[in-house]
Amino acid sequence: MLVILDTDHLSLLLFPDSEAADRIVERLVAEHVRQLCTTIITYEEQTRGWLARISRARNVGQEIQAYRKLRESLHDFGLMEILDFDEEAAAEYQRLRQMKIRIGSMDLRIAAIALTRGVPILTRNLSDFRKVPGLQVEDWSR
Repeated sequence: MLVILDTDHLSLLLFPDSEAADRIVERLVAEHVRQLCTTIITYEEQTRGWLARISRARNVGQEIQAYRKLRESLHDFGLMEILDFDEEAAAEYQRLRQMKIRIGSMDLRIAAIALTRGVPILTRNLSDFRKVPGLQVEDWSR
């Protein structure tokens, strides 16, 4: 089974200090998900977050920690399949935008990638993603 990890589910897995992370892992095992998958959009969101932390660092210790987390993130993403925002996803994104679906552009790009590949998204952001017709979304953190 292939599923796309949205940014929030991926963050829970990368920093597994919660019951929600345990529930996601249990479900991944139960559903026989062998390869973790995310999108290049999620990679962008995560990378921008770490770069913002680096720029806000107030001392060398905070810089070191933020750079360490950025490197760890790079390693973690290297272990996953990362789905591209390609021509087909871009066309789907434009179609969805014309429908005036009221969700953020990053989420709409993730939705477009999922729709073009017929793969469900794992996210806690059900309220936004459910606005996209035909998109399969689930929250495995509950």
